[in-house]
Amino acid sequence: MTPPKKTISADAANPFGTLRNLWPYMWPSERTDLKMRVVWATIILVVAKVVLILVPYFFKWATDALNGKPDALGLLPLAATGAIALVLGYNVARLVQAGLNQLRDALFASVGQYAVRQLAYRTFVHMHRLSLRFHLERRTGGLSRIIERGTKGIETIVRFTILNSVPTLIEFLLTAIIFWRGYGFSYLAVTAVTVAVYIWFTVRASDWRIAIRRSMNDSDTDANTKAIDSLLNFETVKYFGNEEMEARRFDQSMARYEKAATEVWTSLGWLNFGQALIFGVGTAVMMIMSALAVQRGEQTLGDFVFINSMLIQLAIPLNFIGFVYREIRQGLTDIETMFELLEVEAEVVDSPDAKPLAIQQGAIAFKDVHFAYDPARPILKGISFEVPAGKTVAVVGPSGAGKSTLSRLLYRFYDVQAGTITIDGQDVRDVTQQSLRAVIGMVPQDTVLFNDTIAYNIRYGRPSASEADVEAAAEVAQIAGFIRALPEGFKSMVGERGLKLSGGEKQRVAIARTILKSPPILVLDEATSALDTRTEQEIQAALDVVSQNRTTLVIAHRLSTVIHADEIIVLKDGQIAERGTHGELIDRGGLYASMWNRQREAVQAEEKLKQVREEDDLGIVLRGTPAL
Repeated sequence: MTPPKKTISADAANPFGTLRNLWPYMWPSERTDLKMRVVWATIILVVAKVVLILVPYFFKWATDALNGKPDALGLLPLAATGAIALVLGYNVARLVQAGLNQLRDALFASVGQYAVRQLAYRTFVHMHRLSLRFHLERRTGGLSRIIERGTKGIETIVRFTILNSVPTLIEFLLTAIIFWRGYGFSYLAVTAVTVAVYIWFTVRASDWRIAIRRSMNDSDTDANTKAIDSLLNFETVKYFGNEEMEARRFDQSMARYEKAATEVWTSLGWLNFGQALIFGVGTAVMMIMSALAVQRGEQTLGDFVFINSMLIQLAIPLNFIGFVYREIRQGLTDIETMFELLEVEAEVVDSPDAKPLAIQQGAIAFKDVHFAYDPARPILKGISFEVPAGKTVAVVGPSGAGKSTLSRLLYRFYDVQAGTITIDGQDVRDVTQQSLRAVIGMVPQDTVLFNDTIAYNIRYGRPSASEADVEAAAEVAQIAGFIRALPEGFKSMVGERGLKLSGGEKQRVAIARTILKSPPILVLDEATSALDTRTEQEIQAALDVVSQNRTTLVIAHRLSTVIHADEIIVLKDGQIAERGTHGELIDRGGLYASMWNRQREAVQAEEKLKQVREEDDLGIVLRGTPAL
């Protein structure tokens, strides 16, 4: 699906401009069937309003007939049968008008839902186009709430603009013409003044309520964000026993929401009362004018009833004017943040002449690369190295040296500020992002899985893969046996973020997913740093199989995982401090050798402690064994 390209902006001070920008979604150029639905809905809308105007006429004629006055058409006898026919006509007209309204709504339903779907789709796609920086700085809970309210606001605006604003305008014009032609300018003047004051009051009061509505939305977003953050970090909350603190923070946000929501409903009551007062005064004036005219013999009793019926009918769309305006304004408030999201420009975009990456051997080259997340704090300061095709290069160094930044730049989550990154001699900024990421497989340190089946998470590497392919990838990743032992096998659910699996099991799923993708370039970003020594060795064995004959960039914390790399790059403060093979760097006795010795001592101390514990456990068991 390709959404309309027209730029959308929300302007709270210019709702008509926003509605104009929404028009391509209500009149979709690529959907002739939907445009025909709009045409037919409009025709039915007009016919329904004409029929609606006939309803009070039937009421007037029936009243005059029952009062012994000649009927206006001169076609019906003044007998009871004529009055009954007019009463029947009155009710038939009401029934036809109601049926036409329902038919109009049914015809337009798909148009409104199409607009919602298109804009929701466009927002979803846009969110995935935005940079990693944007998503790291946003809260998922608040973002989802903004999109949810925005799509509902769009439906409100589309539906009420077409189905209520236009019919109300038509009915008002017809009523004004009838009063002017049938009863004189004074009736038209009173009607016009009443409607004008009514609309003015509605607009002013609704604008006042918008600020309250915005405050309520902000509190709602904040409360939802806190709830989702707390539930996503359920274990952390339990670890520190902070359930009461989380509940208190959530309740504080809900208290602000409660106050704002109460103000919204209170202000709505005042708005409705003001509208009723204005229209009631206008109605009273016109009814007094008609009553006096009846007493003077200038109007019949049917005219009095007719004017009252017309005013009652006009009250309904007038009430909708206030309701529609409030809903549209509130809808604009709900979608203005969503439109702001649509206006956020992606930090990383394909160049106009970007071409698909032509992968040959998969050689990677970083040439004098400079990068900083914040200009005041440079991360990479002139990094240059190559990863030859089919070879493995490891990058190690202290925390904060810029290791993981390399993988993010290679993926084009960010663009370098200076220098180049090339694959087979092609600058990654000159090729399409889709083709670039299609040739790179990533096994990250923190594997987050979708809350779906194990098969779905493995198949995510290649959605078109068959079941046999999924199982084969699991075999290579050394997790097939574990999966088959589960009650539901590959159909087992992994839970939110994969929490039903251990760290090692999640890593194997990530490896299987990458195997299924079968990329020529592999990036291992701290893939085993969060695992225990035994699990690390098992995972490393699987990674060694995966990386064979692939260009592999390994970003590592544990140096034991990179000793067989063809070259090791040692970063320090954003610069290359040392480079060489494991043996060469050990012989050099520099930073790498120092890191290696510290890690080896830590491992030896851990193993010694483990041995002591095992001996203590064995002693306890032996002392507790009865003598033979």
